[in-house]
Amino acid sequence: MTGSCENLTDFEIITRCLNEDKDYFEELVNRYKNLVYSIILRMTTDNEEANDLAQEVFIKLYKNLDKYYPDYKFSTWAIRITTNHVIDHRRKKHQETASLEDAENEIYEGDSPEITAIRQEEHDQVNEAVGNLPDMYKIPILLYHHQGLSYQEISDVIEEPLSKVKNRIFRGRKMLKESLLHLKGSEVYELRQSR
Repeated sequence: MTGSCENLTDFEIITRCLNEDKDYFEELVNRYKNLVYSIILRMTTDNEEANDLAQEVFIKLYKNLDKYYPDYKFSTWAIRITTNHVIDHRRKKHQETASLEDAENEIYEGDSPEITAIRQEEHDQVNEAVGNLPDMYKIPILLYHHQGLSYQEISDVIEEPLSKVKNRIFRGRKMLKESLLHLKGSEVYELRQSR
């Protein structure tokens, strides 16, 4: 099936799915599984849970294909459903944790073990700081910095005005900066106390 629909647009595939040719949905899954999975993993940090949630998201996407509005990119619609599904799931579990996995995880060749450990510690601190942000700031920051979405695309995903998206990203960055500065300050204090 995949070979016969590679050149079709997302909307053409959706139209065929809606016309009872459900096999075409596999192509949408292939096109968007990495995007959906990476968003979920950044919000949950658990591989097994991310796999389960990704399957649930694709079931939800399939069941709601008739609600897709072609004025928006399919990826934007899929991201909206994905983020809302994860938020709902976390609310049910009363979870308040999230994480960012990024290129910062890669090991830099030639770095000493000390430098690698420092980089990892800094990465963990950023993850923790982002994880502690309220969802209204965390989600726009994740979508902008780690999914590469534009302000307008984020506005479409979270269904908020462009001005609100820009404000939340600005305020989220400010909160992150303050949180990280606070962490650095307490580390310096601990070092002084240990001497």
